[in-house]
Amino acid sequence: MTRWFAFLAALLGAWIPGPARAAESRLFDITAYGAVGDSTTMNTAAIQAAIDAAAGAGGGTVVVPAGVFRSGSIFLRPAVELRLDKGAVLLGSNRIEDYPKRRTRIEGHFPEWRLALVNGTGLGGVRIHGEGTIDGNGILFWAAFWQRRKENPKCTNLEVERPRLLHLADCHDVRIEGVSLRDSGFWNIHLYRCQDVLVEGVNIFTPGQGSSVRAPSTDGIDIDSCQRVTVRRCRIEVDDDCIALKGTKGPRADQDADSPPVEQIVVEDCEFPRGHGVVTFGSEATIVRDVIVRRCTVSGPNNLVRLKLRPDTPQLYERILFEDITLSGDAGRFFRVDPWTQFFDPQGLPPPPSVVRDLTIRRVRGSYGTLGVFKGSPHDTLAGIVMEDIDLTLADTAFDVGDVRDVTTTRVTINGRPWVFPHGTAP
Repeated sequence: MTRWFAFLAALLGAWIPGPARAAESRLFDITAYGAVGDSTTMNTAAIQAAIDAAAGAGGGTVVVPAGVFRSGSIFLRPAVELRLDKGAVLLGSNRIEDYPKRRTRIEGHFPEWRLALVNGTGLGGVRIHGEGTIDGNGILFWAAFWQRRKENPKCTNLEVERPRLLHLADCHDVRIEGVSLRDSGFWNIHLYRCQDVLVEGVNIFTPGQGSSVRAPSTDGIDIDSCQRVTVRRCRIEVDDDCIALKGTKGPRADQDADSPPVEQIVVEDCEFPRGHGVVTFGSEATIVRDVIVRRCTVSGPNNLVRLKLRPDTPQLYERILFEDITLSGDAGRFFRVDPWTQFFDPQGLPPPPSVVRDLTIRRVRGSYGTLGVFKGSPHDTLAGIVMEDIDLTLADTAFDVGDVRDVTTTRVTINGRPWVFPHGTAP
């Protein structure tokens, strides 16, 4: 197992994108196309004109200078970079009408739904970078959702339309670097069927528990049916999953050609002050494999290992490594591995199995809330779990464990005492 992960890490290092290319392209300042950074003028047409002009010239960098530029949905073009300078804010409109309603990928399917603030489809060499901010201006969208939830406590996440900040579909060679993302109405970064992606130095924030209005469904980064994605040196503090690995759902999900496996994912040197899961597998997902989470700091209420097991979807989560993790705080669960029953539909078919195997957690230090839960449904298989070199101080040592097979516990200490996984063996 250890040799396999060392090999995988070396392999991943060969394809992780390196530094951004030198900017040699022409610059297209959005103010030259009529954009006004006064926070109130609607600049959708002006910004799109700058993007289209850059594309028409064979490529270039569209520059958002210092100022607050309000906009609805804009669309990236081939060979066009988007740069946000220091002091620049691309401010999303708070009118849902400013985000066109089209067929788009959401929660594993393709409903007619609102597009994102920044959109790109079928592009290569995507570059979004700079010291500026993309602000979703989401408070009215959040308030509308909570009002609907008050009217109907069983309303779905999609019942109230809310825009994402960034949606890239079928893109390759993608770099999102340096920018800050704030107050998204819905998911922050949604990558669908993309390859060779680097998200580096990005700061993502939405308000959560204790705020005047919480920001529901504001996942930090959704990696949906993608391969070879690296998230590095980011800070993610949101009111949902920090990073979610996604695919599709339903009893025939494994036959869906639009949802290839999520594979070769690296999350490293990141901070997670708050969220519902550091790296969450699901809510909708079929095959997720070859995932490394390393050298990260987790504080506040969060779930370190979060695997959602849908009772209506065939799932395989395998070859997963968490290593060199620092925990801080007295809340949060070390594990949350359990059935996910929100809005599931078996469509009259027998429940398909979820399989979790080859999960390794090693070199974890710090203080946290509880061990949490590790169990599936009777038809699930949870096996091949390795815990080694772990030293924790926990507020609560309770652990809800189901049928877990082939568990190895080595040098694990909790609250100063040696600890063994209840269904494991200690060599």
